Amino acid sequence: MVLKTFGWSFAVTALGLVAAVLYGGWEGFGVVAILSILEISLSFDNAVVNAGILKKMNAFWQKIFLTIGVLIAVFGMRLVFPVVIVAISAKMGPIEAVDLALNNKDHYQELVTDAHPAIAAFGGMFLLMIFLDFIFEDRDIQWLRWIERPLAKLGKVDMLSVCIALVVLLITAFTFATHAHQHGGAHVDKAQTVLISGIAGLITYMVVGGLSGYFEDKLEEDEEREHEEEERAEREGKPKSAVAMAGKAAFFMFLYLEVLDASFSFDGVIGAFAITNDIVLMALGLGIGAMYVRSLTVYLVRQGTLDDYVYLEHGAHYAIGALAVILMVTIQYEIHEIITGLVGVLLIGWSFLSSVRRNRALAAAEGKAQGSDEKTEVSSGV
Repeated sequence: MVLKTFGWSFAVTALGLVAAVLYGGWEGFGVVAILSILEISLSFDNAVVNAGILKKMNAFWQKIFLTIGVLIAVFGMRLVFPVVIVAISAKMGPIEAVDLALNNKDHYQELVTDAHPAIAAFGGMFLLMIFLDFIFEDRDIQWLRWIERPLAKLGKVDMLSVCIALVVLLITAFTFATHAHQHGGAHVDKAQTVLISGIAGLITYMVVGGLSGYFEDKLEEDEEREHEEEERAEREGKPKSAVAMAGKAAFFMFLYLEVLDASFSFDGVIGAFAITNDIVLMALGLGIGAMYVRSLTVYLVRQGTLDDYVYLEHGAHYAIGALAVILMVTIQYEIHEIITGLVGVLLIGWSFLSSVRRNRALAAAEGKAQGSDEKTEVSSGV
C-alpha cells in the first residue's frame, strides 16, 4: 500500500536529488533536501484538507489529481508562478523574467520580495474564507466545543464569513499594508495593492468554491432521484445518467483543489527564498515536497484515516486559519518558516491525539455496554 501510493514520490525524489547534484553539486543536494522537508512540513495541513475533498471523488479523478494535478503543482506553482509574479510586478515579458531568474538571481529575489504583499493578501483571504466557512458550519462532530458551538449558531447569519473576511482585509490594508516589508528592510505603503489582491482572493474562493459546491449538491440530488426511481427504471426507460454530472462535480472539485493548493504553496514559495534564490533548486525541492503532499493526501483517503481520526480535519482547518493570519502579518513583519510550519504541525498533532482519546473512550464505553449485557443474560438464566 505504501509503495503503491508513494512510489512516484520516491522516484521523483531520487531523480530530483540526482538532478540537484548534477546542477549544483553537493551544496545543491543539501538545498533541495531542506526545501523538500520545508514544503512537506508547511503543507501537511493541506494534505488533510485535500483528503476531505478527494474522498468524494472516484478512483479516476484521484489519478488525475496525482498526475495532471502534480504537473500543475510542481511546474505551475513552484516554477512558473514565481516567474509570472516577477513579470507582472516588474512589468516585463515572461522571457525577460526567466532570464532574470537564471542570470540575475539577487534582483529576481528582490522583485519577488516586493510582490509578497499582493501574494500574501490573495492567499490569506482565500485560506481565511476556507477556515471561516468551516468554523461557522453546524457539525455533528465538534472538537473544541466551547468555541465551535457558539460559532455554529452565529453561522446561521447569512454572509457572515464574507463580512468578517472583508473586515479583516480592511484592517490589514490600513495597518500592516501601510508599512509593508520590502527588500533591504524598507517599508512602503501597499494598502491599495493589498485591498485589490485580497478582494481577488475572495472572489476566486467564491467562484471556484461556489461552482464546486453547486455541482456537488446537484450530484447528490441526482443520486437520490436515481435511487428513488430504481424500481421503476425498466418500465419507464433509462433514467437520467449521473455520469456526466459526476464528471462536472469532480472537475470543479479538482479545480477547487488546485486553487487551494496554490494558496497553500504561497508561503512555501516565499519561504524558499530564505534558503536559496536559485529558481532551479527551488523548483526541484518544492516539487519533491509537493509530490509527497499529493501522495499523503491519497494515502489518507485510501486508509480512511479521516473517518478513524475525526478531529484531524478540524485541526487542519484551524491550521489554515492560523496560516491565513500569518500571511497577513507577514505583509509587514518577517516570520520564520519554522514557526509557520510548527503551528500547523502542533494543531494537527493535537487534533490527532484528541481523536485517539475519543476512540479509546468509545471503545471503553462499548466494552462496558457489552459486559453489562452479558451480566444481564447470566442473571436472567438465559
